[in-house]
Amino acid sequence: MHSPIKRIGVLTGGGDCPGLNAVIRAVVKTAINEYNWEVIGIEDGFEGLILPNKTRKLSFTDVRGILPRGGTILGTTNRANPFKYEIETNNQVQIIDASDEVVSRASELGIDVLIVIGGDGSLSIAHELQQKGLRVVGVPKTIDNDILETEVTFGFDTALNTAMEALDKLHTTAESHHRVIVLEVMGRNAGWIALEAGMAGGADVILIPEIPYKLDAIAEKMDARNKRGAMFSIVVVAEGARRVDGDMVYQEEPGDGSTKRLGGIGEVLADELRDCCEYEVRVTVLGHLQRGGSPSAFDRLLASRFGTMAVHLCAEGKLGHMVALQCGEISAVPIADAVARQKLVPLDSDFVRTAFGLDISLGNTRRVILNP
Repeated sequence: MHSPIKRIGVLTGGGDCPGLNAVIRAVVKTAINEYNWEVIGIEDGFEGLILPNKTRKLSFTDVRGILPRGGTILGTTNRANPFKYEIETNNQVQIIDASDEVVSRASELGIDVLIVIGGDGSLSIAHELQQKGLRVVGVPKTIDNDILETEVTFGFDTALNTAMEALDKLHTTAESHHRVIVLEVMGRNAGWIALEAGMAGGADVILIPEIPYKLDAIAEKMDARNKRGAMFSIVVVAEGARRVDGDMVYQEEPGDGSTKRLGGIGEVLADELRDCCEYEVRVTVLGHLQRGGSPSAFDRLLASRFGTMAVHLCAEGKLGHMVALQCGEISAVPIADAVARQKLVPLDSDFVRTAFGLDISLGNTRRVILNP
């Protein structure tokens, strides 16, 4: 039987998103108020348990005023997987397994349970560390909303509203200049942001990773609008969207060209439309604007509920579990179940049917989409 909990740790891993600070605040306040535990903040994700001097005790003072702040006061990184940790020796990069060091360091710090706030990558790492003896509880975080077992993740609502507001503004300039405007949003494998923001923002074409698009289907939609007197079109495209029989679009990072970053589909699509249809096309890439800024009321509440419940799970001994929103209530699910695969847009969902009802093109025929 495990000894009573006296101290817990908390870290944020992966990309930042609105609501991370709200979770940290809830963890600290609940741990101290309800259980009189100490809370150790671990900086820059799992790297804070590998490198020295990257941990600190968190008190009420440390979390005062952070509820409306975007980002994370602990810092984060998506390049510090302890099972594949990069170190540089003699100007050469080596990949080592530093997971034992993470478990050992947590023990040295007296951390009885580690609360990991992150997406599927960070939660998968947490699950593996649990197998090595580190007691963990997970909190799902991603603006892509692609984590299984939870109806929604915090950060998604804020990102969604950012994209919707951008579409509202793009509509006026598109209509004024009789142009096609392409808005590229985030969404590597899951098209939740593109689909929901596109519908909320009145887009005419929405392209998501789950439905490979055909250029002629998009052109047909624009031609039909022109014949009805609507001499402009709004296209929303997720960064992971691709043509039928095509590949995702990547950008090479500076260096040796071995590292690639997803992005650029907006410009590729714009060039395709100019070539085949002679439309005047402009592109806006929303990029990291979707990750930044103050979290919405929904995200602040969800993040606070997640953080509070994560502490209660520690107290209840539900280790290796993740907090989740299910049927409007916060529950606990095994992390292993949550990271088994990504939550993609179901092609038979009411979101897809709503798009068809609103006369939105999804880049392919209804028959192909509904009968893949």
